[in-house]
Formats: sequence, structure tokens, C-alpha cells
Amino acid sequence: MKAVVCEKYGPPEVLQLQEVEKPMPKDNEVLIKIHATTVTKGDCEMRSLDFSGLLKILIRLGIGFRGPRKSFSILGQEFAGEIEATGSEVTRFQPGDAVFGTTDFHFGAYAEYTCLPEQEIILLKPSAMTYEEAATIPLGGLEAVHYLRDAHIRNGQNILIIGASGSIGTIGIQLAKYYGAEVTAIGNPKSLDIMKSLGADKVIDYTTQDFTQLSGLYDFIFDVIGKTSFSHGLGLLKKKGVYLLANPKMSLFNREKRTARKHDKRFISGNRDTAAERREQLQFLKDLIEEGTLRTIIDRTYNLEQIAEAHRYVENDHKTGNVVIPIVK
Repeated sequence: MKAVVCEKYGPPEVLQLQEVEKPMPKDNEVLIKIHATTVTKGDCEMRSLDFSGLLKILIRLGIGFRGPRKSFSILGQEFAGEIEATGSEVTRFQPGDAVFGTTDFHFGAYAEYTCLPEQEIILLKPSAMTYEEAATIPLGGLEAVHYLRDAHIRNGQNILIIGASGSIGTIGIQLAKYYGAEVTAIGNPKSLDIMKSLGADKVIDYTTQDFTQLSGLYDFIFDVIGKTSFSHGLGLLKKKGVYLLANPKMSLFNREKRTARKHDKRFISGNRDTAAERREQLQFLKDLIEEGTLRTIIDRTYNLEQIAEAHRYVENDHKTGNVVIPIVK
């Protein structure tokens, strides 16, 4: 089968399209024929080992020192596809089922086929979505659900979403509106109309306005890209307001926890949800999709042969929504 292989850390050119052995499912696994996957900022960070301090050391120890070990060398974490075969112990799926989900840190979605245990985060695909659309939901959607549920947003509250034009943010806007919040969304210049179409009450171009200079107070600030800090947002939070920080640097995470202890505002970061909890969250997203409450944004599509170009586009923060790699044409 064809797969994009990453044998060493580095620039996008380290990704090589190769012929590799097609996997065979174990007794508890399903074999998935992948119709579409995506390129995320996390994929780019893993490829380039763009992590700081202790986290970089832990990644090298867990994944590979000079490059991903063979079992981790096919990157990609979200997919939509079709069950081609099942192991003898599988009960949740059968051949022919259209599915979507995330491989998480098993990786393996940059390929024509992958095998996963049936208890991983895999569900039947929303019938109203194409494979390309469904592939964009799991990672950004699960992050958005985790944080916005943890914050317990109520009707009438207001939220500032920083990085609202990306894969997490575009779903975050829609979920916040579903919960009844008033949304101010900060994104890139080309995303303003899209963020409005998703329900944002106010949109801000991050290239022309510093969010720390905004007037007004928010019940929640949701930074989905991890480039700001709780300290910077303190002046914009109401009493007992909540700062949600996705993708924080480890040093920043520890500093912000210490800062939060000195104030009457909460700081939430990190994600320790179990696979069962994440399957339930993905089912929640699927239900919203099928009732017409949630949709996805696809910025560009690239084929597997263009994977390096797709990585360059994503890591330069050019995308609005999602970048998709159709595999089955």
C-alpha cells in the first residue's frame, strides 16, 4: 500500500511517499481503508520535533530519538474511511461500515490502510458528511468539546476565542453558540466572513488588533493555539472568569497554574479524557452534525504526493479551518 513515511525529524521534505506492507488486523482490531485524512499543526510539530524542553526529551524517548521508530513513522491522527476487515473478537463494526475517528498517538493515518483496536475513538461516519468532511472533525472537535464542557458555559455568558479560525476554533465558535454564549472570535484576515457565518457575534483580525487591548470583560477566554497566557488575559476576565488554554508549552502551563492560585479566576489546561469519554464526545459532535447544528470548514485539499506542500501551508499558519488529504479518489 502507499503511505507517507517520516524516518527522521526535520522540514516537510523528510516526508516520503513509499510502498509499505499492508497491515493485518489482530483479533481485537479493524482494518480501515482510509478515504481521507488531514494535516494538523500537531502533525507538523511531530514531524519537525517542534517541542520545547522536557517535552522534546519525552517525545524522543517515546517515539524515537533521531526520527520516529518504524511503528510511529507513518504520521496522521484523524481519518474517515471504510471497514475492510475485522478481527475475530470485533463486535462493534463489520466490513463495509463507513467510519471516522482518530488514531491518536498510534498515528498511521497518512496511508491507504490502518489497523486500530475497535475500542479506540472510532464511530460510524455522519451520513450527511463526505469522507473529506468527516475526517476534519475528530481532533479539533474533541479539543473544543473537552474545554467548553469543562468550563460549563451557560446561556448569556460571553467568550473570547483566540485562534478561532483554525480546526479547533471553527468548531469552538459553533459549540459556544450551541451553549448560548456570545462569541468574540479572533482569527486570520481571510477568515473573518467565515467566522461570522459560523455564528461569531464579533470578529477580530489578529494582525491589526492586540486582544489584550480590547475593552469589556469576558466570562471565558479560550486560547486554542497556546500562544498567549493566563497572565495576559487576567484584565479581560470577569470575577471568577475562566481562562482555557489548549496546546500550552510545558513551562507556560506550570507558570500559569501558579498565577491562578493568586487570583479569583480559574485556569484550565490539559486533557486526560479516557478513550470511552472521547468516544462519547465524538458521538455528541456527530449528533450535532446530523441535526444540522455543526459543520466543518475545508480550506484546501492536497493529494498524498503533495504532503510536504500541505505541511508547509499548515505550519506557516495560513489555513482557515482544515487541510484535507483525500486518499481514495
